[in-house]
Amino acid sequence: MIFLVVVGVVALLVILFVLFTVTTYNSLVRRRGAVDNAWAQIDVQLKRRHDLIPNLVETVKGYAAHERQTLEAVVAARQQAVAAQGPQDQAAAENMLSGALKSLFAVSESYPGLKADQNFLALQDELATSENRIAYARQYYNDSVLTYNNGIQTVPANIVAGMTGFTPRAYFEAPGQERGPVQVRF
Repeated sequence: MIFLVVVGVVALLVILFVLFTVTTYNSLVRRRGAVDNAWAQIDVQLKRRHDLIPNLVETVKGYAAHERQTLEAVVAARQQAVAAQGPQDQAAAENMLSGALKSLFAVSESYPGLKADQNFLALQDELATSENRIAYARQYYNDSVLTYNNGIQTVPANIVAGMTGFTPRAYFEAPGQERGPVQVRF
């Protein structure tokens, strides 16, 4: 009789352990899927931004043809951003692209005809909308990464994560100079 109770308790413990492992594994898989989905959303928004840039460059080129260096910098930065892989590389490339675009918009200030061009204004507005969408997608991605990383690092799920190969994901962080305070100079 005691033997059957011991066997029953051991069997119950094994069943509970298996259920815990399966449940935890499935939870981690869902969290990893959420991170992958969030990254795909960033990718969609970045592609949208990258697709706007050639039109913007062509519009500016018509008014400011002698600003060749600025236009080439934007094109080169766009190519790097398109080719970037992973959150760190993508963040660095997007930072370079943002800097090049700032230069392009600074150049546009010197050309009143360009500033009044409806196509340029529409592209500038679309780019601003894209920037807002990218910021939201980055926030969503980082929130998903936080949830996932917490899931694989907390006890007892970290045991299942370690046994099944779950590894932490990187945040999409702004490069160092973008994280500091904004300096305004007059």
